[in-house]
Amino acid sequence: MQTSDVPSGEIGSGLTIVLLQAILTCMRMTLPLAHLLLTSFVLVLADPAGAGPVERAEDRPEPVPPEEYTLYDQVIQAKFLTSRTSLVMIERLTVTRLGPEERNPPDRAYFDENRFFEGRLEPDLVADFLLKTRRPFRLEAKFHFGVPYRFVSDGELEEPEVSLGPIPAEFSPTDLAQDAPPTIGILEFSRVGFNRREDQALIYVGDNRPDGSGAGLLVLLHRRGRVWTIVNTEVLWIARREE
Repeated sequence: MQTSDVPSGEIGSGLTIVLLQAILTCMRMTLPLAHLLLTSFVLVLADPAGAGPVERAEDRPEPVPPEEYTLYDQVIQAKFLTSRTSLVMIERLTVTRLGPEERNPPDRAYFDENRFFEGRLEPDLVADFLLKTRRPFRLEAKFHFGVPYRFVSDGELEEPEVSLGPIPAEFSPTDLAQDAPPTIGILEFSRVGFNRREDQALIYVGDNRPDGSGAGLLVLLHRRGRVWTIVNTEVLWIARREE
């Protein structure tokens, strides 16, 4: 059997050419894909919104300060709780409008026109209340009115199913509202407005029930020493049950 003698240099050159051809073929196949991926990455950088919604920390509502919950508790106990109340539902975010018919946050003209509490509200109290109703704040599980409660967000009950509201040490059955409605809808609150001396406070609370009835109240509180007391209430709106 005869074999042809091929110089080793020619064999090496041939292998090199074959390898180069294979590499070029792979590059022709992968370059379009790489170009597509690179283009997509650049587009996402240029338009972050195209990558889908991203919740930024600065977009999340700030939490309501802890010192305001004592006043919320007092309003709930005085205006809504009865011995039959077994669950309270509360909107997670504070309101920016004082009623279902209102389209904008309240302003000074709104208070001047309606002369709530006979127009005797201190200007700095109203100013603080208006400032805090310009945007929503997040309520946390810091209520202590003695009845289980659940938060509501976007019309849906949140989990966990029940947050317990521990009974405060100073709570007694006489604190329960004597004229409260037998059923409670979904309660919504504003932030608490304070005057500069922090001895007067103003809160809006709405009660929205599944049957379409409900009411909205402005509640005025005064502080003597460390004790807050409800001194007056204004009814802003009333909705009758749908027949």
